[in-house]
Amino acid sequence: MKLRLIKMKSVQSTNSIALRLIEKKKLKPTLITSVIQTNGRGTMGKKWISIKGNLFISIFFEIKRKTINYKQYALLNAYLLKNIITKFSKKKIDIKWPNDLLIKKQKICGILQEIVQFDAKTFLIVGVGINTNVSPLIKNCKVTSLKNVLKKDIDNNDILKKIKMEYENFIQQMNKCNFAKLKKKYSK
Repeated sequence: MKLRLIKMKSVQSTNSIALRLIEKKKLKPTLITSVIQTNGRGTMGKKWISIKGNLFISIFFEIKRKTINYKQYALLNAYLLKNIITKFSKKKIDIKWPNDLLIKKQKICGILQEIVQFDAKTFLIVGVGINTNVSPLIKNCKVTSLKNVLKKDIDNNDILKKIKMEYENFIQQMNKCNFAKLKKKYSK
């Protein structure tokens, strides 16, 4: 299943753009990325600090399964993104439930998952912020970037291509497999 790719220069939030596309009935599975977010969102109403140079994306697609356990989707998204980032960093990445990825106990990635009901269909929006080249300063939170960890500039397009490819495979498998098989595949 191919994801439509939308690249933007500046948005309030990539998740907000995904929601708007769903509301406009542009329902093809889509990956949205932006160079900057002016009002990035995190879980529980928190703000995601979006600094130019980092990677901000949202992916949305229809969930066709009849029984949905949202916690399982959150876990699968965390495992999937952990595997992708590990391919670039070669460092051990830990999942801080439910939505953070850490390297050496420092936040490298945040994941915001939203479920949307529209026209009797259910859609999953997965917002992802990865600190690729800049470490934002956040009170009460240890943060790093891939650039700090690897001591080299990171090409966001390389990571974006890998995320797109992995999510295309994931979405295709998601409606065919059971969660146990997907969890086993992505939690290696």
